[in-house]
Amino acid sequence: MNDFPGLDRGGAANAVHATILVCVTCRQADGADATPRPGQMLYEATRAAAGPDVRVAPVECLANCKRRLSAAILRTGAWSYVFGDLALENAADLVSGARLYAAASESVMPWRGRPDCLKRGLVSRLPPFDLLTERTP
Repeated sequence: MNDFPGLDRGGAANAVHATILVCVTCRQADGADATPRPGQMLYEATRAAAGPDVRVAPVECLANCKRRLSAAILRTGAWSYVFGDLALENAADLVSGARLYAAASESVMPWRGRPDCLKRGLVSRLPPFDLLTERTP
């Protein structure tokens, strides 16, 4: 079952190690509602830059509107990262960050080697759900 409509798996499910969620509802900096929205364009560029090892999915609103173009990078059983202040030119950086994360031996995204936009644009990181359930009595 696909939890994300429009999810581009980019190949066999067992080849996928990281997922990028791109907010497709992000608007212009001035709040204009022109279409296609910049978030939709970032999603399309990211999907085009991704290979079979990175999933890319559109999501509606990551609730990071003050930092506009936003995306998240996730990995099963690991921390999830939300980024803002992205630009259309950052599509390849999102893919690079997802690949870096997928190759990491730890459940955190390495700082070293991370594209600058994923250093400056970090909004938050969320612990893996398993971490929360392991510590709940």
